[in-house]
Amino acid sequence: MKLLVDMNLSPRWVEVLSQAGIEALHWSEVGAADALDADIMRYAHQNGFCVFTHDLDFSAILAASGAIRPSVIQVRHDDVSPEVLSKTLLKAIRQHGQAPTWPGIGAGWTTYGRFGPRTGENFAAGLKEALISAD
Repeated sequence: MKLLVDMNLSPRWVEVLSQAGIEALHWSEVGAADALDADIMRYAHQNGFCVFTHDLDFSAILAASGAIRPSVIQVRHDDVSPEVLSKTLLKAIRQHGQAPTWPGIGAGWTTYGRFGPRTGENFAAGLKEALISAD
């Protein structure tokens, strides 16, 4: 699994994930800080990454596009630092192995203390212009 860590998460995540044997890259290493979410999704798709984010928009883009890639791991917590959440994230990744896919709704994980599929339909209305193709 390769994780692309979004700008809204600390670059410290890259070291934590790498130490756990997960290839990780922070968006700041490859793209602009003010890049559109659709650009980040496109990069992840083209380069085989799963997007790791705190942003609700990524799941919405994925759901609205009908794409199955890139997968999205979305963390929802008051403190999204690796010091607080790394054990939970790594446990979920180990349980699921690879990034999951659910045909028809794309793939996403979200956590409010647990991980599971997220379709994001309620966020999709205003995001039509940001959609990516499933290739």
